[in-house]
Amino acid sequence: MRQCDPIIVAINISAGGVPKMPVDFVRVTINGLERDGHAHPKHIKPTRALSLMDEEIINTLRQEGYPVFHGTLGENITVRNLSIQDLTPGTRLVFSGGVVIELSELRKPCFVLGAIHPALEKETVGRIGYMARVITEGVMKVGETICISERY
Repeated sequence: MRQCDPIIVAINISAGGVPKMPVDFVRVTINGLERDGHAHPKHIKPTRALSLMDEEIINTLRQEGYPVFHGTLGENITVRNLSIQDLTPGTRLVFSGGVVIELSELRKPCFVLGAIHPALEKETVGRIGYMARVITEGVMKVGETICISERY
């Protein structure tokens, strides 16, 4: 482990689609977050169990004039003090509550973002976070710290 100051600032779920709405805690299973639905069958894969992105990118997009907040872009987990885009596939994130996830692939913006703003899908390419697989199940809570484990 090398860093433990990043934290979860939001956990976001929805029955399907965006925006996802905040919850204080959630049970994390191999298949993803309980009570979070996937709107399209292509999203239901172990390597795409959940998505996460950093709050700093959301804040930058808001400063650029886009009407975004935690969950607007479809991310399940919003983090602070961690540049998700700078990490690589295979990096594991260990949450203080015991959940462990492994980053699998960069997220691709979904066409539904165009309903929020016509340019949003294009503007989020390369800065919309990661998809991840769940390594260790458990309960995740807002405010938990995150340790970055070297790539496996």
